[in-house]
Amino acid sequence: MRPLRYSINITVDGCCDHRGVPADDELHRHHAANIQQADALLFGRVTYEMMEAAWRPPTAEMPDWMRPFAQTIDAARKYVVSSTLEQVDWNSELVREDLAGTVARLKREPGNGLLTGGVRLPLALAELDLIDEYEFVVQPRIAGHGPTLFAGLSRHVDLTLVGRVEFDSGAVAMRYEPKR
Repeated sequence: MRPLRYSINITVDGCCDHRGVPADDELHRHHAANIQQADALLFGRVTYEMMEAAWRPPTAEMPDWMRPFAQTIDAARKYVVSSTLEQVDWNSELVREDLAGTVARLKREPGNGLLTGGVRLPLALAELDLIDEYEFVVQPRIAGHGPTLFAGLSRHVDLTLVGRVEFDSGAVAMRYEPKR
């Protein structure tokens, strides 16, 4: 059974707005490695559209250190959960119905795992108890605004720390598994 991993950048005050998080080569290498370890990405509509606009070739001029991440995410298989999109491409398949059943089926397939990000889809996945690992890359910044993660979650999810990576920037990636 392949695990479903969730990874997101946040500030120390909990902001998960991608515009509030500084990006550097070390952070991009880390996230590219996460994608390379996954068999597929699972995105909601908002995250899919944001990633496609930023990373689908041809991308705007970018520093050389961003190119490996761009190539990795471009090549990755993607599943897009949306009831409003009519179609997707960019190596993607649209998921319209039965989120729990579809994700459970994808997890049963052989492989290394699935990776998700964003805000709204992970909330739904956490409600369904489908996330096997949470990674929060905490940036040394106070944003002073939202959005924040898991607003409206109907229950507590207790976690066990299973890994930690410190970056030169002062960011810290903490990996947790749900206590089951």
